[in-house]
Amino acid sequence: MTRTILISMFLIFAFFANGQSLSNSKIDGYRGIWFELNQRFEYGDKYSGGLGTYTAKHVPLAIYSAEVDKTFFVFGGTLSKDKRHLLCMIGEFNHETGMVSKPTVIYDKEGVNDPHDNPSIMIDDKGFIRIFVSGRERLRSGIKLKSKKPFNINEFEILSEEEFTYPQPWNLKQGYFHFFTKYTGMRQLYFETSLDGIVWTDDKLLAAIPANEGEKSGHYQTSNVFNGKVVGTFFNRHINGMPDSRTDLYYFQTADFGEKWTNVQNTQLKMPLLKVDNLARVIDYKSQGKNIYMKVMGFDSKGNPACLYIRSNGHEPGPENQPYEWCITKWDGQNWQTYVVTTSDHNYDMGSLFISEDNWKIVAPTIAAPQKWGVGGELEIWISNSAGKTWKKEKTITQNSELNNSYVRRPVNYKAPFCFFWANGNPHKFSKSELYFGDFEGNVWKLPYEMKNDFEKPIKIY
Repeated sequence: MTRTILISMFLIFAFFANGQSLSNSKIDGYRGIWFELNQRFEYGDKYSGGLGTYTAKHVPLAIYSAEVDKTFFVFGGTLSKDKRHLLCMIGEFNHETGMVSKPTVIYDKEGVNDPHDNPSIMIDDKGFIRIFVSGRERLRSGIKLKSKKPFNINEFEILSEEEFTYPQPWNLKQGYFHFFTKYTGMRQLYFETSLDGIVWTDDKLLAAIPANEGEKSGHYQTSNVFNGKVVGTFFNRHINGMPDSRTDLYYFQTADFGEKWTNVQNTQLKMPLLKVDNLARVIDYKSQGKNIYMKVMGFDSKGNPACLYIRSNGHEPGPENQPYEWCITKWDGQNWQTYVVTTSDHNYDMGSLFISEDNWKIVAPTIAAPQKWGVGGELEIWISNSAGKTWKKEKTITQNSELNNSYVRRPVNYKAPFCFFWANGNPHKFSKSELYFGDFEGNVWKLPYEMKNDFEKPIKIY
C-alpha cells in the first residue's frame, strides 16, 4: 500500500509566516556549526566541537556527478562565528574551474542549534538534487526537499514533513531507497522506497531488538550500495534503548528493493529483527563488555561488505575507557574477520573508509591533538594492501592545527581533489568552525569563510 505524502499545514505556516527565514538564500561563506551535548565529564563533553559534517548516521553528505563534473555537498552551517543557529546548507565544487559556489540555505532550522538536524543528499535520475533534512526524536519532523532545477543548488521546494531521523537515501537501479530511524521504541530502524521520489511506501520496521521482553530497543546504523542494486547496512543495538550501552554488531542486506532481507550468507531473515541472538548478528560484543561506535561501511569488488567503527570500554571520554580502537570487520567470502587499524582518543572521532581494487584506505583524526580527549584531532591516511588485514600510516594530512579536525566524510563517486571533506572546531569550548576538503596526495583546501563573489577558489592550505 502506498501513500502520497502531503505537506503539513504547520510546515507551510512556519516557512512563509516567519519573515526572517533564510531558506533559499545565499550565504557569503562556509561557516560550520559548533555544538555541545552538555553531558560533561572529567575530560569534557561526551561530544562537542565543529560538527558541520555530523552525524556518522547521516549518509551520504556529498555526491560527485560526472554529468556536470561537480561535487555537491551538504553540511550544517551558521551565519557567523558567534552564532549557533543551524542552517542546513549545500555547496558545489566545480572540478573544471576549480571554484566553489557560495552556499545556499536549503532549510533554515529556526530556533534550532542542534546538528542532529543536519541534511543528507541524493541526486535522482533526472538530475534533481533531493535533500533529506533530519528530524530529532519526535520533537522535530524530518523534511524532504527537491531542487527547482536539475543540478542546480539555487532554490529548493519542500515536498513533505515526516517523522525520520538519521536519513540515509540511495538512488538504486530499481528506484529510490531510504533508511532512517524513528523513535517508536527508542531508536528503531525503518526503510521506505519510491519509484518517483514523490510517492513512498509505508514506513517498514527493520529492527527493534530489546535484550529482554518489556525493555526498550535502540540502534544506530550505517549503509551503502553495491552495483546499484544491493543495499547493505551494519548496525548495533542499545541495551534497554540506552545509546551509551551501544554494543553488538549486525549486518543484513537486500537485493530486491526491500522485498526480502538476508544475512551475508544469503539466508533469508524474518523481519523485523526482534531478538538479540539472530542470523544477522556478526559479533557478540556485549559478552566482551565493549561499546562500538559506527562510522562507515563499504563493499569490495566482489560485493563483500566491510564496516569501520571504534571499539572501546565505555561511553565517557578520557583515559578510563581506552583503548579507542579503530576496527574493520569484513566478510572474506567465507567468514567474518575483524582487524584493528590503530587507536585514537575519543569514541566520536569520525573517519571514512575507501575501498578500491588496489588498496583500502582510511582517512581519520587518529592523532590526539591539538585538543586531547575531545572529538577529532589531526588527520592521517592509513593504507592496507591486504584487503584490510594489516594497516600502516601512509601520511599525515593536517599538522599544527589550532583546532581539532572532525567528521571526515566520503562523497559518493568521489573525484580528486574533493575526495573527502570535514569541519574543525575546539571540542572543549565554543569556537569558530571552518570546512575543508582534501585528496590522497595530502593536498588540503579550505572553503572560504568569507566570500565576495558567487564563485571563488578554495584556499590551498597544504
